Amino acid sequence: MLLNLEHLNSYLNDHLAGSVGALELLDRLIDIYREKPLEGFFRDLRHEIEADQEILKKLIADLGQEESTVRKAGAWVVEKLSRVKIQPGEAEKGEMGLFLALEGLELGITGKRALWRALAAASATLPQLRPWHYDELEKRAVEQHDRVEAKRLEIARGVFKSN
Repeated sequence: MLLNLEHLNSYLNDHLAGSVGALELLDRLIDIYREKPLEGFFRDLRHEIEADQEILKKLIADLGQEESTVRKAGAWVVEKLSRVKIQPGEAEKGEMGLFLALEGLELGITGKRALWRALAAASATLPQLRPWHYDELEKRAVEQHDRVEAKRLEIARGVFKSN
């Protein structure tokens, strides 16, 4: 049982670190698009991802495990380094950065959906996981994914248009 919890804690902390990176990216996008239509889109998404992050933290605590500060710090550093490649902005060059930022968020949300599905499956053999409503969490991840994907495709039309 201890080994299972160690693997589970590692898995949860990987996803927690991903959420740290996502929130950092969203904070930057909110700043870049302040007082523009995209600000509200990113604020709403940030609020939801922060709520999901809190659930991960509670899950880790309920399992008697600890959050990995090393993983969270690593995610923070990776987000800072990604700023060279992903530079969203209003200019044409910035649109590619926005496209890449949205794609990164979409990939993270896809991973989060996989997390909720895996935890739902594992709850059959690990009773500590049973109190959570994974179907609702997965549904929220699907809705987040669909909104981000729609925005990503909207930006793609502008990024990859012929001159």
